[in-house]
Amino acid sequence: MPVVSPEKLVALQQHAEGIRNICILAHVDHGKTSLADALIATNGIISAKLAGKIRYLDSRPDEQLRGITMESSAISLYFSMSRRATAAEDPVQREYLINLIDSPGHVDFSSEVSTASRLCDGALVLVDAVEGVCSQTVTVLRQTWIEHLKPLLVINKIDRLITELKMSATEAYIHLSKLLEQINAVIGSFFQGERMEEDLQWREKVEERVATAAARVHQKAERKVATDAASTASDELETIVSNGVDGEFQERDDEDLYFAPEKNNVIFSSAVDGWAFTVRQFAFLYEKKLGIKRSVLEKCLWGDFYLEPKSKRVLGSKHLKGRALKPMFVQLVLDNIWAAYEATTGGSKGKGDPAMVEKIVKSLSLSIPAHVIRSRDPRALLTAVFSAWLPLSTAVLVSVTENLPSPPTAQASRLPTLINGLPGAKHVDQKVREAVIASETGEKAPIVAYVSKMVAVRASELPQNKRKTGGSMTGDEAREIARRKRAEIEKARKAAEEGGLNDIAEALDNTALNGEQEMSPEQAEEVEHLIGFARLYSGTLSVGDAVYVLPPKFSPTNPHAAPEPHKVTVTGLYLMMGRGLESLASVPAGAVFGIAGLEGHILKSGTLCSQLEGSINLAGMNMGSQPIVRVALEPVNPGDLDKMINGMRLLEQSDPCAVYEVLESGEHVILTAGELHLERCLKDLRERFARCEIQAGEPIVPYRETIVSASEMAAPKEKSLPRGTVVAVTPSKQITVRLRVQPLPAEVCDFLEKSRAAIGQLYAERKAKETTKQEDDPDGETNRDHEATLAHTQPVGPISLSDFKTRLQNTFAAAVPESELWCKAVDNIAAFGPRRTGPNILIDQTGSCQKFLQEEPKLHDSKSDESDEPQQSNSLGVKDFSDKILYAFQLATAQGPLCNEPCQGLSVFIEDVTIAAVSEDEASSGEMLGRLTGEIIKTVRDAIRQGFLDWSPRLLLAMYSCEIQASTEVLGRVYGVITRRRGRIVAESLNEGTPFFTILSVLPVAESFGFSDEIRKRTSGAASPQLVFQGFEMLDEDPYWVPFTEDELEDLGELADKENVAKRYMDKVRVRKGLAVKGQKLVRDAEKQKTLKR
Repeated sequence: MPVVSPEKLVALQQHAEGIRNICILAHVDHGKTSLADALIATNGIISAKLAGKIRYLDSRPDEQLRGITMESSAISLYFSMSRRATAAEDPVQREYLINLIDSPGHVDFSSEVSTASRLCDGALVLVDAVEGVCSQTVTVLRQTWIEHLKPLLVINKIDRLITELKMSATEAYIHLSKLLEQINAVIGSFFQGERMEEDLQWREKVEERVATAAARVHQKAERKVATDAASTASDELETIVSNGVDGEFQERDDEDLYFAPEKNNVIFSSAVDGWAFTVRQFAFLYEKKLGIKRSVLEKCLWGDFYLEPKSKRVLGSKHLKGRALKPMFVQLVLDNIWAAYEATTGGSKGKGDPAMVEKIVKSLSLSIPAHVIRSRDPRALLTAVFSAWLPLSTAVLVSVTENLPSPPTAQASRLPTLINGLPGAKHVDQKVREAVIASETGEKAPIVAYVSKMVAVRASELPQNKRKTGGSMTGDEAREIARRKRAEIEKARKAAEEGGLNDIAEALDNTALNGEQEMSPEQAEEVEHLIGFARLYSGTLSVGDAVYVLPPKFSPTNPHAAPEPHKVTVTGLYLMMGRGLESLASVPAGAVFGIAGLEGHILKSGTLCSQLEGSINLAGMNMGSQPIVRVALEPVNPGDLDKMINGMRLLEQSDPCAVYEVLESGEHVILTAGELHLERCLKDLRERFARCEIQAGEPIVPYRETIVSASEMAAPKEKSLPRGTVVAVTPSKQITVRLRVQPLPAEVCDFLEKSRAAIGQLYAERKAKETTKQEDDPDGETNRDHEATLAHTQPVGPISLSDFKTRLQNTFAAAVPESELWCKAVDNIAAFGPRRTGPNILIDQTGSCQKFLQEEPKLHDSKSDESDEPQQSNSLGVKDFSDKILYAFQLATAQGPLCNEPCQGLSVFIEDVTIAAVSEDEASSGEMLGRLTGEIIKTVRDAIRQGFLDWSPRLLLAMYSCEIQASTEVLGRVYGVITRRRGRIVAESLNEGTPFFTILSVLPVAESFGFSDEIRKRTSGAASPQLVFQGFEMLDEDPYWVPFTEDELEDLGELADKENVAKRYMDKVRVRKGLAVKGQKLVRDAEKQKTLKR
């Protein structure tokens, strides 16, 4: 294949209609990188014989070693084909630029899938023909649905049906049909869920309009308005009830969403053998032979259609009349492929047939060298036959250019929906909106680009630092080298005059013949530069342009809010070519490119815009996986601490999912998505970013603390008060607080957990409206755990306070109907916690705290109340301590009493707050407030913890959802490993037509370290798990339980021979945090040590 020059690719960037931005998405080991190799070979970058073996886009050594992709990589490819508009016209050659992004399939790196999908307009979704729909297959299909990408389905590894499963062509057709149904069922579930949500919203609007009209009728009737006005309102009410908001609910057709071979959006392939085809290709091959139009054959080659052998007519299943005919797809397509495999590799026979090979080559008019036909290597012969007959690159790239949209077409259909769902969409400048949707490239068009992630590149790999391997130097380069040599020789001459011959020899030794100076060890170290991986949506971006960098939380509603966006200058633009970069002077709209100059200005993702007012924020994307595994790091040499900190900051910027934190204890902690992700991050830190030896501690697994009402609980500490009620008095005896801690209903807790983003949005809106000075975040402004939690919650559109309040009331009503305790709870909610968005609520029954779900907060109520009191009294009111009570609630829920982990499922009722009368000779109210602030915060926090322990405490364990595909032979070993690690089997199903079982289980994160390696060792590599974080699950065991009944003491003894797993987890966390551990015995059954003298 001829090598395509970068200049050719740069020229094609100017023609937006010929650009295709696509990504390859699939489950791990389904053949993404092998497919990419076959496409790269068309441009002469690698040899076609090495396609599928070299894995060109896996540029990291550990990627090559493990055989999986860990980072998404991009490359630009050239493709041209000739097409006739009509049969009579001459063919016209069309040229295309394919911007291809290969993404990882392992669940630990699913954040890379999110970054890749936002940059693209279409996707190649690969599915293994044997393994079928796996966990990550559903994830990537959901990603294409959320991002509104147009997908192409590639059913890969069809060769396994022949070589491994030994299927006949008819059995393979039935298997492929069922596989296609499974994939379409996943798409259908997305569509059904979206339609149900739209139907619910439509019904809520109808009910709201009906309620408004009914209230208007009632109001007019009360005021005794004229009869005609009342009748008019009644007519309006009847019209709304009968017609709804916008007439009847409009149903949408979902026919175009599904994959169907007759629509040419399904490709059948074997990337390792280098072949692929679509139904359209075979329709073209059989058009003249059968005398049937190509359009008819395209519709009949897949499905229950049969070819009548004598008349060459197409028959439906109803017209078979008992004849045993094969479906056309089997007869005309699969039988030929099966015959080619048997002739070359022998298939089930184990030996090829040279005569059959010659017959196939002759009948298909293939051009294959004679030495290949005589070759004794069946794989080489197989690859040569199929690459000449059904080349993979042709089928894939033709389908991409014909079925996937160009950037202008895709942006016109995708971006209106995406923009309307972004925060502050109403305040986006109309000019910016139109330019982005139309993909304008003019000089006056506003520049809008989305940076999906930052990529770390060594300084030596930048184009300007690379030495030319061939060709002659330019005149400027030769003059620069000559100037340097003259300067060094002059320096040597001066040294000779001042010193002796030794100085001359030393100076000449330091003179390099090629014009380069020796670098010091510090300079020789490879410096890492961060390059933005970006897509330009409108305008033309050039080197030297100044643009605004908008952070992910930027809103056009308040563009100057802190942190205010700032301008940066673009220092370099690059064409992404897999393992290398090519310099660019400018890029037009629709291009995928690399950009330099953003280092230190973008943490992970961001938006570039040429204007600040009315700009658009495209960075609000949903990550596929959230960081759940924390590890504390420290350098082996304490002197390398600064290098490690700088390296961790670089790693945080370059990895979309890694998060760097400094805990209160001073520990430097990195958060990763899983064990494999952690291993890669540590390798990058040691070898690239920090360049020092780093040792990692034990993984820090998150827990949650909660309470339940168990059947066997200790008696309340205050027997005269209801369970969970605490009366606390400050040390100065001046303030008495009575509060009650109750378990929150499970349904309400789940609702609040899913609504974190909505609560955060409501809190931000309320905070923006307040004009008074805002209190600081109790957990610190630099705490990124809150940001990470919100970033990985399901994205929500704008939600009103009334809508959220109504949903919460309905959840309470469904969970605890007719309960007096919760009937007014929603109206009295003062705060959520921890970090103001968690699944715990503070309910104020005293009226001193401002209500969170109040439509219009009355900010001046406290002032008006205080003004009613006599001015001469210096007494403090309850409302003066409301913010302190809220602060204490946030602290108590952020660190529970068991092991200082966040709480979940708590409701705290503030029943009474009493302030003792102060004599006149006491200090002023200001001094008292300062003294009592710390007292009331500590008192309320301790009271909440005391009320917590009045119930039966429980730990919530972080859980992984584990999916394993294994054969029958290793099924028992897989079960044994899962059971030993306290896992639980959820489901087991046999993949129909294959000998593989799919096992679904749940596994505690605390027990998951080393799980993948143990599974592979026990099964000799026959099974590999996929672990996905699915939330927290209660461990139904009281960590403080001890045997106390006669039966328990008789069975277990005083020392409780049965291990308390919850206590083991709790004590482990307390030891790590330096907290006291109750009942821990350092020495047990020790014998007295005696010296020999005594």
